[in-house]
Amino acid sequence: MLRIPSAVLRTNLTLQVYDVLRDALLEGRLRPRQRLKIRDLAAALEVSETPVREAVMQLVRERALVLQTARSLTVPRLSVPTYLELRRIRLELEGLAAFEAAAHIGKRDIATLERTHARMLRAQEAGAWMDAVSLNWRFHATVYAAGDMPELFNLIQGLWLRTGPLLSLQYPHAPPTYPGRHRHLDIMDALRARNGAAVRDAVQADTVEGGAPLLGLLQELDAGRLDEAALLGPPPGVDVLLPPAR
Repeated sequence: MLRIPSAVLRTNLTLQVYDVLRDALLEGRLRPRQRLKIRDLAAALEVSETPVREAVMQLVRERALVLQTARSLTVPRLSVPTYLELRRIRLELEGLAAFEAAAHIGKRDIATLERTHARMLRAQEAGAWMDAVSLNWRFHATVYAAGDMPELFNLIQGLWLRTGPLLSLQYPHAPPTYPGRHRHLDIMDALRARNGAAVRDAVQADTVEGGAPLLGLLQELDAGRLDEAALLGPPPGVDVLLPPAR
């Protein structure tokens, strides 16, 4: 009988916990200023505290979480300068991934984008903000993954780990707006046409235009003209870690 070392089993469990926490950050299910306790996370995920501690420490190293005490963490809220710096980097990296996607994406992925975008719009109309944020990430992740540059995708994902929680502020307080039609439509049209430059431009425009209301909200928060605690409301429970129905 094959005996699997306990250290290997623990590493595998740590990766699973990391994936759950990563997805919750990417999809805006963990919000800025939210406090997390290792004990509560372990109970919610039905694991011991050891793999949770190892997973959150990796996220601390990636600056997606901030360690408060040995057993307590906080989801950081980015300041305007940090947000703008990360956005500038995102525009370059996501633009490159979008450009490459035009040459590699298949019809099945484009069909997935169409369904994901339609579901996102329905979630917005229904006021299902958490679902809308999750679907928006999945739309963009599908585009970037199609670029067939896994190292680039990992870098982009790391940046979204930092900015994802802000999207829980975007809905319903600062929903995306566009001077014309939704930029997701431009992205899909450019992908169908295999026009890499147009896909890149549409992705970058989506980030800047769609994020303009959020940037304005952050500027108000940084200036102290808005009550951040009132805006955020009561903290959600750790059940937000559980992924939404797909």
